[in-house]
Amino acid sequence: MQSTLLLAVRHGGRMERGSRRRSEPEEADKGRMKRTIIKDWKTRLSYFLQNSSNSNKRKSKKAGKHRNYFRPSPEEAQLWSEAFDELLANKYGLAAFRAFLKSEFCEENIEFWLACEDFKKTKSPQKLTSKAKKIYNDFIEKEAPKEINIDFQTKNMIAQNIQGPTHSCFSAAQKRVYSLMENNSYPRFLESEFYQELCKKTPISRAAQGT
Repeated sequence: MQSTLLLAVRHGGRMERGSRRRSEPEEADKGRMKRTIIKDWKTRLSYFLQNSSNSNKRKSKKAGKHRNYFRPSPEEAQLWSEAFDELLANKYGLAAFRAFLKSEFCEENIEFWLACEDFKKTKSPQKLTSKAKKIYNDFIEKEAPKEINIDFQTKNMIAQNIQGPTHSCFSAAQKRVYSLMENNSYPRFLESEFYQELCKKTPISRAAQGT
């Protein structure tokens, strides 16, 4: 009897140690995944900045002007922390925020908000109808590829509104998503590594000071 209990205890100990060994690789995988995501959105941000700069340079050359375009200054980036609208109004800030949301697997929120902004600027009734259906199919209906997190009543109201679409079809949902981003994702973005780097002032070298 004692030998049976001893074997059971030993066996249980091996099982516990085995489960711990299995959990360690899982934690390592999660850590690697997070680092990969952060690296990915930093890369996409750099790509966006480079393309934006090149595009602006081409435009300036066509206009006969020679101007250089760089990433936002620390002072400009710091303005984004004053209000969520300041961030969304800045082209580079918006790109940074979109990439950050992608790293948190909730980029559908900013994509929906931007689609609504474009929708409200649409003048053609035909385009308004087609855009309303696309937004509904992409973001609102059940199991939509980019389904946003809104309540059932709002979804039903939108489904009725798009039968005769107006510019305010998605207003309630857009306000809900805006509030969600402003109160949750925006504060986390301001604490992110990339944003903190943007706010740092680059030290001036002695060589630069001497010129």
